[in-house]
Order: sequence, then C-alpha cells, then structure tokens
Amino acid sequence: MTDILHIVGGGMAGSEAAWQAANMGVKVVIHEMRPEVETFAHQTGLMGEMVCSNSFRSDDDEQNAVGLLHWEMRQADGLIIQTADKHRLPAGGALAVDRDHFAQAVTDAINAHPNISVEYGEIKELPFDGHWIIATGPLTSGDLGKSIAAHTGADALAFFDAIAPIVYFDSIDMSKAWMQSRYDKGETEEERTAYLNCPMDKEQYEGFIDALMEADKAEFHEGETAGYFDGCLPIEVIAERGRESLRWGPMKPVGLTNPHQPDVKAHAVVQLRRDNKLGTLYNIVGFQTKMKYGAQTAVFKTIPGLEDASFARLGGIHRNTFLNSPTMLDDQMRLRSQPNLRFAGQITGVEGYVESSAMGLLAGRMAATEILGGSISTPPNTTAMGALITHITGGADAKTFQPMNVNFGLFPLVEGLKGGRRGRKDRYKAYTDRAKMDWSTWLEASALDEA
Repeated sequence: MTDILHIVGGGMAGSEAAWQAANMGVKVVIHEMRPEVETFAHQTGLMGEMVCSNSFRSDDDEQNAVGLLHWEMRQADGLIIQTADKHRLPAGGALAVDRDHFAQAVTDAINAHPNISVEYGEIKELPFDGHWIIATGPLTSGDLGKSIAAHTGADALAFFDAIAPIVYFDSIDMSKAWMQSRYDKGETEEERTAYLNCPMDKEQYEGFIDALMEADKAEFHEGETAGYFDGCLPIEVIAERGRESLRWGPMKPVGLTNPHQPDVKAHAVVQLRRDNKLGTLYNIVGFQTKMKYGAQTAVFKTIPGLEDASFARLGGIHRNTFLNSPTMLDDQMRLRSQPNLRFAGQITGVEGYVESSAMGLLAGRMAATEILGGSISTPPNTTAMGALITHITGGADAKTFQPMNVNFGLFPLVEGLKGGRRGRKDRYKAYTDRAKMDWSTWLEASALDEA
C-alpha cells in the first residue's frame, strides 16, 4: 500500500495528479464517490466534469497569467489542458470546450492508463497510512469535511459559488440576436463569431435590473455565513452594488455592432457562449445566479432574443469549502500535521479549472517523486505555478486568505520596467518571458531529480 498513490476525487485536480504520477511509473488509485454519492452541481460520474463555466479563460500566453498557466501545463504534458485543446470550441481568445466530450475524453484517458485504477465509493475519514492526495474540490462531502476539520484543528473556511444557466440555441430569436466576438477578436470567421449577443436599450436594461432586484432568491441555511468569491459573483449581487455595475461587467456593450440595427448603439449586451461542439447549447456568460428557478425563467425571458428561451440547465448556488492553506500546508502541499497527506485543487484555496488542474499537476509530481525515493523542488515563484503554490502555502496573509485566481500580482516584479497602463503590455510580456525560461529550467531539473 505504501508504494501506491491514492487520490480522493476524480475532478480536474485529481485526474491531473493521477496522470502525472502514473506517467512517472507510480501506481495510482482514484477514489471517486460519484455517481454513487451525488452532488448538487455534478450531472454525471465522469472524471473532470465541468460544473460551472465551460471556459478555461484566456489562452494568451504573453499578456495573460492564466494563458501562461496553460503554456506551463502543456510543457508538462498536462492531461487537462491537452484534452481541452482537442475539444476546444470557438471562443475568441478564450479556451472553451464541449464539456461533455471533454469529460468523456478525460475519463477514457484515465481508464486506459495501465498505472491508474478507479474505485467508486465515498472516503469519509482522512487516512493515516500510505500516500494520499485529497482533491475533493469545492463539494467535499460533509463527513470528509468534518474529518479534515477535526484533524487540522480548525474549521474549514467556505464561500459560495454560483452557476450560470444554459439555453437551447434553437429557442433563441436570431432576428434580435447576432453572432460576434467582442471587437471581432479571432483569427478565423468561426472565432470572430464565437459569441451570441442579445442587445438591450436603456428602458429594457432598467426593466431587467428591476426584475432582477425584485426576484425571489435562494436563502442560505441557518449558520451559513460564508461570502462570495469575487470572480464568480451572482449577477444580482453585482447589481446590488449599483444599477450601472452590470453594464461595466458582463453586460458591457463595447466592441459590438448589431447587424439588425447597425446605427443604434446598444445600452447593454447579454452574451452567450457555445457550450457544446454541436452548437445546440449556449451558456449565458457571467450570469451566475442565486435566483429561484421560477424567477430565473421569468427574469431571463425579459432579455431580447430570449423571450421564448428553453433552458437545458438553470443556475444555482452551492457551498465551497477550502483550507486555510498558508497555515496548514507546507511548500510540498503536504498537511503539516500529517505529511502523508497532500491537498490539491480548489480545496487548497485556488479558484478556477486551470488553477485547480495546475495544483493537481504539482501534487501528483511531488507525491510520485517522494514515492520513488527522489526529491523535487517547488517551482520558482517567477512561474505561474510557482506563484500560485507560493501564495497558498505561505505567501498569502492567513488572516484574510480567500480563493485566488492566478494573476500577475502574485509574481515578483521585473526590475527596470515602467509602471502604469502605458507600460502594462511590456511588463506582462516580461513576466511571461521570464516565467517560460524559469519553468523550462525547473522542468528539466525536476526530470533529472526524478530519475
């Protein structure tokens, strides 16, 4: 048992960790509770299922930190990013995928690997023996959550995550809506028309805001006092910050021209992004919500073009647990009080599919190297992965620790570059150039250490 790596959770982080360790020659067992034990958000028992957006966000590896993270994962033979590349959909400069085909492909790859086996059933207690990675994600089961809290000596922190609705394309009125990526971004016609746009004039926007504010919302259970992660706020929470806030967020009208009324500038625009390869499903971008189901259909049908919309899935809200990692994890992602346990993915306090997968990649490599008797250093904080792991294992203030997406604010400064917006392009390019060099050096050195 001591030579086997056990991974709890078959989501993005768990699947990636298994893939990395198995490719290094370590036998891996994934323990997945789905479909025997269901969650609020999951629809299947597939590995790597996407429960919120179908986007891995920007794929720009020169001007965007998450795009840089994509690049680093590709260099490390990442299962999640390579599968995303194979099942990508047109989305302008973003990497969006057909979620069903993506999850099936991840599952097929896991099942086909000779060093990986999957055992279905719930792990309710933290194990004391052997090598384990806990990658249970935002919906860690109640029993395991209690066990984690008991063994760490502290309650797990929590916030609330929200999910956006999905619409059937054939129910959208294309005499009002049109296809266009913002600023016509993209190299091909398919990419330049990757988004479906529904325009609103000022009166329609004001009516939408009124309906949104008055709609019935889901109530939290007694004792639930967690806040929201700022990168995934429900639209009604954004609206509460000011009536114009949505126009400066997911409903901003810039970079778009309505071919039905080319001389009329929309006051606000609702965008939908393709959710599957067939183009039969579209998700409403940035429209995470905690409205009750009946209220959602009523409010969303006030959007021009969606008056007769049929919904494949309505939005929802769920609790997301994570560790206070700066106090609980060392720089190898091991639990300080029980070093045979590593944690990976969203439970460590990173936010997003890509970040979760990246922490799974590192945890898998670190655990496998330890099992094989070698040693592996933490990636330098000049790289995207290094910046993330440094942040969650000690770089962040433990008293105010909250889930974090990768961003250039986590990177050490590059000396000699001018600041401000005018110098931002050069500054970001300098960050990514340095990161690519340092990541390549770390990968090469870690491969030698593993050998």
